[in-house]
Amino acid sequence: MPRAMEAANLSVASTGVALRLGPEAFSSSPNPSGVIGSTPGGAAPPGREPPFSVFSVLVVTLLVLLIAATFLWNLLVLVTILRVRAFHRVPHNLVASTAVSDVLVAALVMPLSLVSELSAGRRWLLGRSLCHVWISFDVMCCTASIWNVAAIALDRYWTITRHLQYTLRTRRRASMLMIALTWALSALIALAPLLFGWGEAYDARLQRCQVSQEPSYAVFSTCGAFYLPLGVVLFVYWRSCVLIL
Repeated sequence: MPRAMEAANLSVASTGVALRLGPEAFSSSPNPSGVIGSTPGGAAPPGREPPFSVFSVLVVTLLVLLIAATFLWNLLVLVTILRVRAFHRVPHNLVASTAVSDVLVAALVMPLSLVSELSAGRRWLLGRSLCHVWISFDVMCCTASIWNVAAIALDRYWTITRHLQYTLRTRRRASMLMIALTWALSALIALAPLLFGWGEAYDARLQRCQVSQEPSYAVFSTCGAFYLPLGVVLFVYWRSCVLIL
């Protein structure tokens, strides 16, 4: 009796499924691999996009062009500063430092970011060591680029407000000191998670590679890499406008 009741329940359930699915569920034909498809004509199931659509190819092409343009443009700036002797002075060394940081971003950070974006589910498939290298260069170069802009703003401000004291020799020393401090601070912010165990960038279970999400590190890195140089730039340009007016 229990087996008969189970058979009757199975029959009723099968009938209900057939009524819900409709005749399309039984119009499938076996494909060459012997697996019966559930959609007519072997079309892809709804909601699943083809692996390489026209839109995705267009986006990848634009990103590759952006990487190439960023690299070539900043490399051209560096070559120009190195070859033209008139540019071998302040503040062009600050501009060269900015170009170096942007070249490193285009050469080391953006290509790996593109690989991560193209992977299924944006997973990181290149291992833990390369993840740490990528994140470190990303944070260091972006931070250095922002601080170089702040250094250029300071150099312009001191040139206007201390024209007599801020001689060419003083500017050269000050610019070299600012460049050294810029890269040292950027390296400290980028390597702090590795040096002090301040969170983990790589998640092996989810195959994720991202900047450490430790709240204290997030506050430290955000303030040191963005808000502090932003405050310097805003203060310098505000003071310059006050002096001009």
